[in-house]
This record gives sequence, structure tokens and C-alpha cells, in this order.
Amino acid sequence: GETSSALLLFISVMTMFMSGVVAIFEYDLKKIIALSTLSQLGMMMFSISLGLFELAFFHLLTHALFKALLFLCAGILIHGVGNTQDIRSFGGLSLNFPLVTVCMNLANLSLCGVPFLAGFYSKDLIVELACQYSWGVFILCMMFICLSLTVLYSVRLTYLSFVGVYSGGPSISVCESDHSLIGPVVILSFVSLISGPILSWLSFPAPVLIFLPVFLKWAALLF
Repeated sequence: GETSSALLLFISVMTMFMSGVVAIFEYDLKKIIALSTLSQLGMMMFSISLGLFELAFFHLLTHALFKALLFLCAGILIHGVGNTQDIRSFGGLSLNFPLVTVCMNLANLSLCGVPFLAGFYSKDLIVELACQYSWGVFILCMMFICLSLTVLYSVRLTYLSFVGVYSGGPSISVCESDHSLIGPVVILSFVSLISGPILSWLSFPAPVLIFLPVFLKWAALLF
């Protein structure tokens, strides 16, 4: 009933917030991605606590696709720099891994909810419908803070991995010539691009009507 919804709401918002904060201070590549999974699970539970079950499942599907892509790209990077997961020993990897860089940034942007990538269709819908519900200003503020934390750790991951000067050991291998590694990544990248609209057409027969003031409508993108 009402109590369990409120409890689930509280736990899910706290999960989103704490996993986002921890991901910002984490240096292990796989831990950052795992913590971002945790914050997205918080997002799904958040939408369940508002009673948006189909939407939570929709976010589960889109998130599964681009998170699989993120983990594959992370695996290729770890393999390429000589089996280290510490992103302090990365840096400037876009020169050695141009394709993986593009795909990983695509997955990251999709995670952040950049318009018209897969994550946008599910995440933005959850956010806007949550804005319509009257849970109070605090919950809304926490939700937007959690969104900005997502963007923050994704940008930090991209920056430390692909921008700047390479700071690791001498063993960088050329992984991108291996098609068994690159094939699934390219396929998943296309899926991350097109799965959002396709799944939303399949799972929601009627369009969702959302009335919001201009500030709330733009708030997700602004954050």
C-alpha cells in the first residue's frame, strides 16, 4: 500500500544518491560501471514506487543493452592496457582505441539520457512522470541531483580514460584488429541507438500525455 510505496521510494532515492556519490570517488573501472548499474536499479525501483511498472521494465531493457556495451568496452580497455582496472593508469586511450572510444561514449551518453539515444526514452519518461506526481519538492530535488551525479561520473570516466596523456605501462596492444572483440561492440552500439524508440513503440500502445511547466520540462536536460 501507501507505506510500502513510500518506503520503496525512500530506499530507491537513497540508493541512487549514494551509488552516484561513491562512483565519483572510485578509481576501479569495473566498480564505476557496477555502481552506475546500481544507481540505474535505484531509478527502476523509484519508478516502481510511483506505480510505473511498465516503465521500470522498459528502463530495465534499454539499460541492459547499453550497460552490456559499457562492460564489453571496459573489458577491451582492460585487456588492451595490460590487465589493469585502475583508470589512473589509463588516459589518452582514444588514440589507441578509436572505435571502442566511440562506442563507450555512445553507451555513456545513453546512460546520461542524452536525447534520442536509448536511455533517453525510458529515463526521461520516468523523470517527467515523476515530476507529475506530487511526492514533494525534496524527492524531486533528490532525483535531479541523482541525474546530475550520473552525468558527473560518466564524464569523469570518459575524461580519465580517453582524454589527456597516457599514464600507464608500456604494454598497450592493438585490440581493435580482433573482430571477435569488436563485432559484438559494434552490433550493441547500433542497438543502443535504435532500441529506445523501437521498444517504446512496442511496449506503449498509447502515447503518454505529460503536462509540465517549462522549467520542469527542461530541468532534466539542464541538469
